[in-house]
Amino acid sequence: MTPRAMLGMVPPIQLIALDLDGTLLDSSETISQANREAIRGARERGVRVVLVTGRGSDAPLGFARELGLTDPVICAHGALTKDCPSGRERRHIAIPREYATALIEFAQTENLDAAVYTDERFHRLTGAPRYMDDMVSPAWVEVPNLIPLAERDSTFIRFFGRTAVDAITARFAGMPVHFKYETWGEFEELAITSEEATKERALAQLCRDLRVAPAGVLAIGDSRNDVPMLRWSGIGVAMGNALPEVIEAAPYVTASNDDDGVARAIERFVLDPPEREQRSA
Repeated sequence: MTPRAMLGMVPPIQLIALDLDGTLLDSSETISQANREAIRGARERGVRVVLVTGRGSDAPLGFARELGLTDPVICAHGALTKDCPSGRERRHIAIPREYATALIEFAQTENLDAAVYTDERFHRLTGAPRYMDDMVSPAWVEVPNLIPLAERDSTFIRFFGRTAVDAITARFAGMPVHFKYETWGEFEELAITSEEATKERALAQLCRDLRVAPAGVLAIGDSRNDVPMLRWSGIGVAMGNALPEVIEAAPYVTASNDDDGVARAIERFVLDPPEREQRSA
C-alpha cells in the first residue's frame, strides 16, 4: 500500500465501496479467491460492502448475489441504486427528457454508435458492432430505431469510439448533463447521465440513509469517475492499474486488479487496521 503525506488517526471502517471493472474484477472479469476471502472477512466484522459501478444493474447485482452481499448496489455511474438481493429500485435519476431526446435524435441522425439504457436494458441499433463480450447478454437488445426511446426515462446513454465521442462532445459541450469519459486501451467511450448522477453523490446519499459518516468509508477504484468518490471517502484507494492521473489524485494506492489489490486494501484498513497511517494532504 502506498500512502501519502501526513500522519493521522485512521477511523474504523463501516462500509467498503468497490468499483467493479479494473478493481474488484481481474482482467478475465472474475473475482479472485483472495478478494472473496477479504470481503467475507470484512462482512464477518459487520462491515457493509457496496458495489459502485458504471455498469447497468444486471451484472453488479449478479456479482453481489454471488458474494452473498445484502447491501444496496449503485449502478449506471450513480444514476441507479438497487436493493440487494431483491433488485428493488431504491433510487433512480434519469437524464432530463429534453436532453435525452436531443442526444438520441442526434445519435440517430448522425449514425453514431450509441446505446440507450432505459427500462434496465441497453438498446442499440440493429447490426451495430459489438465491442465487449457482454453485449450479447439479455441486458442488450437491438432496435431498428432509437427515436422512440426518447419517450422513456433514459438512465444513461453510452457513445462508443472516437468518432461518436468527438461528435457528442463538440455538439453538446454546454449541455447541463454529466460527461463521463472512459478508455479501454485505445478504445474510447463516453457515458452521459443526469448532472445529479455521480458515484460520489449516490454513495454519499446511501451513506446518509445507512447513517455511515464519510470517515467510516473505504472506497476503492481505478477510473477517472472514481476520483471524487475516493476523495470524499475517509480512505480512498486507487488500484495499481489505474491511470496515472487517478493514482496521483487518490490518497492511497494498492496493487493491481490482477494482483488482489482489493484484498490488500481491505486487509490493510479493515482486517488489520493500523493505529496510525499516512494520509493525503
